[in-house]
Amino acid sequence: MPTENLDKFYKEFDKQLKKTKEAAEKLSLAKTEDKNEALEILADELLKSSQSIIAANKKDLAAATKIKLPKAKYQRLVLDKKGLEKMASDIREIAKLQDPIGSAKTIKRPNGLVIEKRHIPLGVIAIIYESRPNVTTDVVALCIKSGNATILRGGEEAIHTNNALYQVVKKALKKSKLPVDVVYSIPRTEREIIEYFLKKDQDIDLIVPRGGEGLIKFVLKHTTIPIIRHDRGLTQMYVDATADIKKSIPICLTAKTSKPSACNAVENIYIHQDIVPEFLPKLAIAFNKAKVEMRGCDKTQKIIKCVPATIEDLDTEYLDLIVTIKIVSNVSEGIRLVKKYSSGLSDAILTEDYTNARRFTNEVDSAAVYVNASTRFTDGNEFGKGAEMGIGTQKLHARGPVGPKELTTVKYVVTGDGQYRE
Repeated sequence: MPTENLDKFYKEFDKQLKKTKEAAEKLSLAKTEDKNEALEILADELLKSSQSIIAANKKDLAAATKIKLPKAKYQRLVLDKKGLEKMASDIREIAKLQDPIGSAKTIKRPNGLVIEKRHIPLGVIAIIYESRPNVTTDVVALCIKSGNATILRGGEEAIHTNNALYQVVKKALKKSKLPVDVVYSIPRTEREIIEYFLKKDQDIDLIVPRGGEGLIKFVLKHTTIPIIRHDRGLTQMYVDATADIKKSIPICLTAKTSKPSACNAVENIYIHQDIVPEFLPKLAIAFNKAKVEMRGCDKTQKIIKCVPATIEDLDTEYLDLIVTIKIVSNVSEGIRLVKKYSSGLSDAILTEDYTNARRFTNEVDSAAVYVNASTRFTDGNEFGKGAEMGIGTQKLHARGPVGPKELTTVKYVVTGDGQYRE
C-alpha cells in the first residue's frame, strides 16, 4: 500500500484511539447478558455474510499465489464455508463461558477489614497478526467477553478478508447494546503504523504480536507497552523405551499431518534406542504414506530411508510436512534435547513408565507438557476457552492458550469501618 498521507492517518488514528478508550470504559461496565447477546449476533452475521467474506478471501488468495506466499502462510490464509462455520461456533462457545469480570475472592482480616479481589478488564488491547483470518473474530469475541476494547492490525496478505470481517463486526455491534467503537481495525498495513501505535503507552494497555520472530523482535524493540508473546512453535516428542507402539504411531503421525502449518505441530521426534527396531520402521511407513519428508540422524539413516539431518534441522520450525527424527540412548538424553530446542510452547513424552512421565513433566518447562497425547491439543478451543488470543510462551500469568480469564487483571476493594494504621 502507498505510504503517503501517513500524517493524516495518524491524526485520524489518534481520534479513533480516544473513542476506543472511551468505549473500553463503557464496555468494562457492560452486563454479561449484553456481551453474550453481542457475540450471538456476531456469529449470526458471520454466517449471513459468508458469500461476501469468501469472495474477499479469494482476492487475497489470488494475490498470495501471485507473490508466491510460503505454503504455511497460504494454508493459514484459506477461508471457506466450513472455516466460517467453525469461527461462528467458536464465538458461540465463548458466549457460553463464565464471565471472567467481577468474579471475586473475599477475605476478612482480624482487624475487621474486608478485602475483595475483583477481576477487571485490562482496557485496550492491540493485536498484530499475520494470515489467519479467524484470528480477527477470535480476538473480537475474546475481548468482548473479557470486557476489553481491541485494535486489530492484520497483515497485508489478508487485507481484503480482514476488512470484510471487520464490516461484519461493526454491523453486529450496531445491532447490539455495546459501543460500536470497542473494536477498530487499522485499514492500512505499513510497518511505520505499527511503530507509531507501539508508542501509545498511555492509551493501549496490552500488545499481542502473533507472527514470526521478526515481528516479535520488532515489537520488543519499539514499545514499553506490556506484551503477551506468541513465539515460534518448535514442538517436540520423546518416544520412551516403554511407549505403547499402537498408541504412539497415530499420535506422532497426526501431530505432524493434521495441520502441518500449526505452531503446535510436531517438528522433532526423539526415539529411545531400545524401542527403535520395532517402532521406527512402522513410523516410517506411516510417514511415507502421508508423504512426510523424514530427516534423520546417522543411526536413523541406517534403519529407514530418509534425508540426512543437520544440527540446524533440530532448531527449525518447518510448518510443513517435514519432520526430524533422532535416536537417543536414554531418557536423560531425550529430555536434554527437548529442553535444548524447545520454544516453550508444547512438548510431549510417549511412555508407559510413570517415573519417566513424572520426570519429563517436572523437568521440561513448556507452557503445555503432554503425556501420551498429541501436542496439537494446545489450542484455546481444546482447552475449553472457546478460542485464544495466542499461546503465551512467557512465564507470565497468561501462559499457554490465552482465553478470557487471562485478559483480565485484578483490583482490590477494601472496605472498613473506621480502621486506621498508626
